[in-house]
Amino acid sequence: MKSMPLVLRVASVFALCLLVAAPTLAAVDTDQQFHALYTREWQWRQQQFAGADDEDSQGKSAARLPAVDAATQAMREQYWRNVLKQLDAIDPHQLGPADQVNYEVYRQQIQVLLNNQLFKSWQMPFNADSAFWSNLGFTARSTFHNEREYQDYLGKLHDIPRYFDEQIANMRLGIARGFTQPGLVVQGQEPSISAVADAPGEQNMFYMPFKQMPSNIPAAEQATLRAQALAAIKQQVIPAYAKLLDFMRNDYLPKARTSLAAEDLPDGKAYYQSRIFEFTTLDMSPDDIHALGLKEMAGIHQQMLDIIKQTGFKGSFADFLHFLRTDPQFYAKTPDELLKDAAWIAKEVDGEVGDYIGRLPRRRFAIKPVPADLAPIYTGGRGGPGIYLVNTYDLPARPLYSLPALTLHESSPGHALQMPLAEEMEGLPDFRRYSYISAYGEGWALYCEYLGQEMGMYQTPYERFGYLSYQAWRAARLVVDTGLHHLHWTREQAQDYLRQNTALADHEIQTEVDRYIAWPGQALSYYLGEMAIREDRARAEKALGAKFDIRAFHDAVLSTGSVPLPVLNQRIDQFIAGGGKSPYATH
Repeated sequence: MKSMPLVLRVASVFALCLLVAAPTLAAVDTDQQFHALYTREWQWRQQQFAGADDEDSQGKSAARLPAVDAATQAMREQYWRNVLKQLDAIDPHQLGPADQVNYEVYRQQIQVLLNNQLFKSWQMPFNADSAFWSNLGFTARSTFHNEREYQDYLGKLHDIPRYFDEQIANMRLGIARGFTQPGLVVQGQEPSISAVADAPGEQNMFYMPFKQMPSNIPAAEQATLRAQALAAIKQQVIPAYAKLLDFMRNDYLPKARTSLAAEDLPDGKAYYQSRIFEFTTLDMSPDDIHALGLKEMAGIHQQMLDIIKQTGFKGSFADFLHFLRTDPQFYAKTPDELLKDAAWIAKEVDGEVGDYIGRLPRRRFAIKPVPADLAPIYTGGRGGPGIYLVNTYDLPARPLYSLPALTLHESSPGHALQMPLAEEMEGLPDFRRYSYISAYGEGWALYCEYLGQEMGMYQTPYERFGYLSYQAWRAARLVVDTGLHHLHWTREQAQDYLRQNTALADHEIQTEVDRYIAWPGQALSYYLGEMAIREDRARAEKALGAKFDIRAFHDAVLSTGSVPLPVLNQRIDQFIAGGGKSPYATH
C-alpha cells in the first residue's frame, strides 16, 4: 500500500564513482552546502511531524500529535519555498557523483512537499480507505515495550481533541472554496469513526495496547496506566470522535462536491498534473497516459484469451469472468484458510527468491488480517516493513487464483522485502532512507508479480489468469484514473470498465474505484513503474548478452532505494556500462 520510506545514497554503496576525477575544492564546498541544506531541512521536518500516526510517518516519536492548523501549514509552505530556492541556487553539476543522484531525489521530494502546500491538500485530509482519524489506529495496534512508550501513547490520546479540532477547521476552509471529497466518498467514512465513538472503555480500539502489557512494568504501574487510558478514552477520545462524526454527517457531507473529477477542483488541471508528477515522477499528460493504458489493455486481453483456451473453458470472455467470480472452488471458506494459503505461498517464495535477488533483508514479516474496523473499505492486501496484511472481509471477493500475485506484490519480493532492504542500507542521507516514491515502490511490487512467472509461482492456468487479471487491473488504472479525473467519467463507467476487463469481484471493484476517485493520480504509479523496470531489464539483457545476471540486475534496482524513474534509468545505464556487476561485488 501504502504511502512510505527510502532511496539510498548510491555512490557510497556501489561503484558510481568509477573513472571520476578527484573533486575540486569548489565541488567539496558545493557538496557541503547541499549536505547542510538537506540535513537542516530533514531535522526540521522530523520536528514538524513528531508524533505522526500513520503508515507514512516521517516524524519522531512524541507524546503529542503534529500541529496541522492553517498557520502552521502556511509556515511550512514558506519554509519549503525557501528550501527549493536554495536548491536552485546549487549547480548540481558541481556536486560529486553520489550527491548528483541525491540532488535529483531530494529536489523531487521537496517539490512534491511544496506542491501539496500550494494546492492546500491539507484541507482534504482523508481519502476512501485512509484518514487522519483511522491512521491513529496504527499506533493503537502497536506493541509497547516500556513505561515511556505508554506515557507517549497516553499523551497522544490526550491530544486528540486539539488535533481533531484543527483538522475540522481545515476541512471547513476546504468547504468554503469547494475543495472537498465527493459525497460518495464521504458516505463511506462513518463506520470507521463511529467504531471508536460508540465503543466504551476496554471495548475501544485505543485500549488495545493495555490488554497485554510487558512484565518489566510493575503490576501497580500497569494498573495506573490502564486507569489513565480508560479516563483518556472516556474524556478525550470518545468525545473527539463523536464531535468529528457529527461534523462529517451534518456539515461536511451536505456540502461535499457532487462531481468526481480532480480537474473540477479549484485550479483543477494544475492540481491533477501535480498528482501525476508526484505519483509517476514523469512529465506525462493525462491524454498520453489514457492512450497508453488502452494500448496495454489490448495486449493483456489477448494473453487472457490464450489462457482461457488452456483451461478448456467453452464460452465467452464475460462467461469465463462470471465463472471465476461465482464458482466456490476459487474461494476460501474461512478467514484462516485464506491466511494459511497466503502463508504457504510466501514460504514457497522463500525457497526461490535467493535465486533471483542477491542481497536479502534481515527483517522478516508477519501475515495478519486487515483490522475489522478498516476491512470493509480497505484494499485486498497491504504490505510493508514487517507486515503483510490480508483482507479476510467478504471472502467471496478474495479469489484464491489471485492470491499468488497479491502475495508477491505485498510481501516478498515486493513491499515487505524492498522497503526493509533499503532501510538497512548504511551511510545514506536520512531523507532517502525514510521516504517513499510511489512510482518506484509500486512499480517494483508490480514487477514482482511479473517475476512470479519465472519463479514458478503460478502453478495452474487459473493462477496465471489471476496474474494477468492483476496486470489488466493495473493497466486499467491508467484508463480509469485519467477517465475519472480528466475525461469526467462517472463512477459507473469506471466500475464497468474494470468489471468488463478484469476478474476482480464486484466488492473489490467498488472499493477500488472509490479509492481512485478519492486519491487522484496514485493509481497511475503501478503500471508506469513496472514498465520502467521491465524496459530497463530488456535494455540490460540486450546490451550485456551472456554477461547478464538476473541477481545482479535486481541488486542494482534494489540498491537505489525508492527513486524517481529517470534516476532508476540512469542507474541501470551505469550498471550496463560497468559490465553488469552486482553493486555488492567485492572484486
